[in-house]
Amino acid sequence: MNLHALRLFHVIAATGSVTRASELLTISQPAITAQTKKFEKELGFPLLQPSGRGIALTDAGEQLASLAKRLFAVEQQIEQFCTEYRSGAVGHIRIAATYLPAQFLIPAWIAKFKQRYEQVEMTITTTNSTDALKLLLGMEADIAVYGGLSEEYPDSVQSEQLFQDELWFVVAPGHPFAGRRVTLRDMMNEPFVMREEGSSTRERLFALCRTYNAPMPRIALQFNGLHEAITAVIAGYGANFVSSLVVREHVERGELCRVFVEGIRLQNTIAICTRKHEPLSAAAANLVALIRRTHE
Repeated sequence: MNLHALRLFHVIAATGSVTRASELLTISQPAITAQTKKFEKELGFPLLQPSGRGIALTDAGEQLASLAKRLFAVEQQIEQFCTEYRSGAVGHIRIAATYLPAQFLIPAWIAKFKQRYEQVEMTITTTNSTDALKLLLGMEADIAVYGGLSEEYPDSVQSEQLFQDELWFVVAPGHPFAGRRVTLRDMMNEPFVMREEGSSTRERLFALCRTYNAPMPRIALQFNGLHEAITAVIAGYGANFVSSLVVREHVERGELCRVFVEGIRLQNTIAICTRKHEPLSAAAANLVALIRRTHE
C-alpha cells in the first residue's frame, strides 16, 4: 500500500476539502487529485464522491479514513516516543547495586531523578559485588553501583569512583573492645558477624589479614543482608567490619562503638560501573550525570 497516498487521503478526510489539504501539505490541488485517483485505482474502489460543490467520503472511504486516523495517531506516538527516548525522558534503567548504596544512597538519587524524569521506569536489584558485576556483564543491568573497587573484568567494565568513606570495626557498647585501641591480631580473636561470600567488605577484611599476616577472621554468623548483620552486633554478639556510611548514625546514638585497630585505616570506594565501550541509553546517562552532580 502506498502510505504517502494514504496520508494524502487522511488529510483530505480530516479537513473535508482537497483545497484545504493542498494548503496544509503544500502540494498543488491537481497533484493531490491525481495521486488520490491513482490510489483509488490501486485499492480497487472509490474513496471520494462529489457532494454539491465539494466532495464526500464513500462508505469505504469512511471506514478507511477511520483506520488511517488510528494509524497516523500511532505514528505520532512513535515519533513522540523516539523524541523522548533520545532525550532520556522515557526508558527503562536496570540497576544492580550492593547493599550499601542500595540502602543508603540510591533511594535519594532516584527520588531526585524521578522528580524530573517521572516516566522513566527503574528496576533495582540488590546483591553482592560479585553478582552485581555478573548482572552488568550478562546484559541484565545497565549500571552497577557498589562499594569497593573490584579488580575483576578490567577489560570489560568501566569503573568511576564517586567518593570514599572509611571502613570501621564496630561492636556493641558493652563489648570489652568498645572505644578501645587494639591490635589486629586481638581483633581477629573475636567472632565476626558478616555478609555472605561475595561481599566486597568481607573480602577486604580477609585481604587485610593476609597483608598483615594476621589470623583469618572467624565468621560466626553470616547473613545475606547488611541490616541483619548490623542488628545482630547491636544486640551484643560479635564484631563487624563495615562502611562508616552504614553505622555512623548507630555509633552517634550509642548503639554501636568503634574499635580502633592499630595501624589500620582503610577507605571504601563507592563506584559506578558500566560496560566499557558501550554507550548508555539517554535515560541511564541522565541518571549517571545526576549522581555525579550529587557527589561533586
